[in-house]
Amino acid sequence: MPPRTRAVFLALIAIAAAVATAAVTILLTSERQVGGQAAQVGGAFALTDQDGKRVTEADFRGRYMLIFFGFTNCPDVCPMTLQRIADALDAVPALKERLTPVLITVDPERDTPAVMKEYVGFFGPEFRGLTGTQAEIDAVLKAYKVYAKKVPLPDSALGYTMDHGGLIYLYGPDGAFVTAYDPSLDVTALAARLKENVN
Repeated sequence: MPPRTRAVFLALIAIAAAVATAAVTILLTSERQVGGQAAQVGGAFALTDQDGKRVTEADFRGRYMLIFFGFTNCPDVCPMTLQRIADALDAVPALKERLTPVLITVDPERDTPAVMKEYVGFFGPEFRGLTGTQAEIDAVLKAYKVYAKKVPLPDSALGYTMDHGGLIYLYGPDGAFVTAYDPSLDVTALAARLKENVN
C-alpha cells in the first residue's frame, strides 16, 4: 500500500472511531436521562489480568473503576489516552487511593497477559490490564456498548489494526455506571472531572 494511500486509510479509520465514540456518547447521555435511571452500561465479566489471574467485576468492588478499551498495538489514541489518565491521577494523588484504572483489550489475539503487563506498566503500577478469549472480550464489548472491529492491513507487518470506540468509563465502588469521559479531554479537565465524580 503506497504511503499516501495508507495515510488516507488510517485517517478514515480514525474518523470512523471518532464517529463511533460520538454515537456512544449520545447513547449514554440519552440513557442517563430516561426516567432518572442510571444507564445500563456494563455488567458482569470474567477476564484474565496482566499477572495471569482470573478476575471478575466483583474484584473491583469498594473502589472506583476507570475503564478504557484499547489495544497494545494502537499507534496513538490508546497510549495518549492512558497517559492522560496517568497524568490526571498524578495531578490529584488522592484519586489513586479510591480508583483503579483498567485497560480492557479489544485485541485478545495479540494481547496476552504478558504483553498487557509490559504495556500497562509504562503508565503506572496502579494500572490493571485485562484480556481473555475472543468470546469473553466480545461479551464485555457488548455489555459495555463498545464498538470494535478488526481492520486488515495487508501490506503491514502487523497484518491488521483495530478500529474501536474511545470513551473512558467510570464505575462506582458498588459497580454502578457513573459517567463516561471524552478521551480528548486534556489532563487538567480530566483531573477536575474525576475529582468531582469520585467522592
